[in-house]
Amino acid sequence: MPEAHEVRLPDGVRLHVEVHGPADAEVTAVLLHGWTLDGRAWHRQLAELRDRFAGAVRVVTYDARGHGRSSCMALPTATLAQLGDDLAAVLDAVAPTGRAVLAGHSMGGMTIMEYAHRHPAHFAARVAGLVFVSTTAEGHTHTVYGLSPRIARLIRLAETTGAGVLARCGSWRPPRALLRALKPSIRWMLFGDHCDPGDIRLVTSAVARASLRSIGGFRASIGAQHRLETLAELAHLPAAALVGDRDRLTPPPCAESIAAALPATELTVCPGAGHMLMMERPDEVNDALVGVLRRVLDRPATTAKVTG
Repeated sequence: MPEAHEVRLPDGVRLHVEVHGPADAEVTAVLLHGWTLDGRAWHRQLAELRDRFAGAVRVVTYDARGHGRSSCMALPTATLAQLGDDLAAVLDAVAPTGRAVLAGHSMGGMTIMEYAHRHPAHFAARVAGLVFVSTTAEGHTHTVYGLSPRIARLIRLAETTGAGVLARCGSWRPPRALLRALKPSIRWMLFGDHCDPGDIRLVTSAVARASLRSIGGFRASIGAQHRLETLAELAHLPAAALVGDRDRLTPPPCAESIAAALPATELTVCPGAGHMLMMERPDEVNDALVGVLRRVLDRPATTAKVTG
């Protein structure tokens, strides 16, 4: 069973954090979920890492502010910048020493980039490897939902307008009846050619626990973020990037630009898969995580002082 922690942030937000494995593990892997999801999205990776590494790797998952079992927040803090600060705080609270490998799906990957941008010394002292799953460093530059650019522009306009309305709805949660009606749309938007009905249920359950403020509030900064220059400074780290060729939210050009910024990155394109690779292609995601972790474990640890 994981250890459950509550990390209280300076603005009063409480994050639900779960820690799997011993405190004295050589490396801590932190798995960050995507927008409107929660830490359960990584359940197939948790089982694999536990079996592969026993006590050598500790795994941390947490629900981002406004998501899952974490508390809601003030609307001005519904930004990727704040999520980057939150990641630094989680590391300090539950993994204050040792090397860390960060894996981020979608918004989680963008959170890692923001952490690197806002806390470069802290990042350099702690982070030894990176895994980017279905994410982007270029906002909505490449997002056309698998449709024509004209229709994509109309959808984005409707989406951003709706997000502004939802952002003002505070800590309310989406009505379950509405989510049941939206299941076909969720399936089309997030999954590729095939998906397990259990995965749809898990995703719908996660969306049901996200506050309307987080569903609407994060949309603006997600669309605007550009961090390729930040990534280029991290080229020395072992890294992997994965994307599905049916991903309608972060299509292959998003992963390709990440790989171009990090030339040593192992890029995996999964045929027929959509945005939820941890569920749709768990073996490929597990292999990427295991590969980066093994490269980190094979390297001798160095001591660095966290200065910011």
